[in-house]
Amino acid sequence: QRHYVEILDAKTREKLCFLDKVEPHTTTAEIKNLFAKTPLQWYSAHQSLHLDPKGKSLKDEDVLQKLPMGTTATRYFQDVGAQISWVTLFLTEYGGPLFIYLLFYFRVPFIYGNKYDFTSSRHMVVHLSCICHSLHYVKYLLETLFVHCFSHGTVPLCNIFKNCTYSRGFTGWMAYYINHPLYTPPTYGAQQVKLALDIFDLWPAGSKTRKIPYLTKNPFTWLFLLVSCPNYTYQVGSWIGFAIMTQCLPVALFSLVGFTQMTI
Repeated sequence: QRHYVEILDAKTREKLCFLDKVEPHTTTAEIKNLFAKTPLQWYSAHQSLHLDPKGKSLKDEDVLQKLPMGTTATRYFQDVGAQISWVTLFLTEYGGPLFIYLLFYFRVPFIYGNKYDFTSSRHMVVHLSCICHSLHYVKYLLETLFVHCFSHGTVPLCNIFKNCTYSRGFTGWMAYYINHPLYTPPTYGAQQVKLALDIFDLWPAGSKTRKIPYLTKNPFTWLFLLVSCPNYTYQVGSWIGFAIMTQCLPVALFSLVGFTQMTI
């Protein structure tokens, strides 16, 4: 038995289109494609369909016959604007800081003055910081390409400007001071650097298995007693460690802003 699907504007409740003879096994993605072929021509990637005007967006894989409906299935449409893939967002967001930091580390021309072009710092902590910073973002880039599975295929285009402004702006700010020819090592020397490095590197073993995490004998899992977002917690912890290692105020502010956003 085929069904009828009407699509209404989520704000005005105005009827936008009426789809007849829709197969019961049709997915939300296929309904979006049918809607895109109507005279209104809304791109599928710009569409968000809901069961009620203020409800959650339906997943593309949701099947028509498995969702509540009467004789006619009603879907409420919302324009989510231009979209990009999560992979594109993360590759852009993580690749930028990796490249920018290395520009300051290698002291390319026009940053610190001609006499410092392509010179190297005499402080070991500067080189260690570059290694930690680079590995952090290389790890994220590799996870984006080979590990992560995204529940939604796209994200609003405006996010790329917000995320990149934050990550690249702070990276340039912190890298300028850490790699500056006049940079001085942390107050407590090697002991402070070692402590900070231990904090920075408290990452649990990675896994591709997607399941609800539980406490184990591993002490690094005991944070589950306090938090429900361990990935964010370890990320904030690593940047706190980086701030202690470099004793650099911009890194501390970067950690604070990131913590605020992740808390939200």
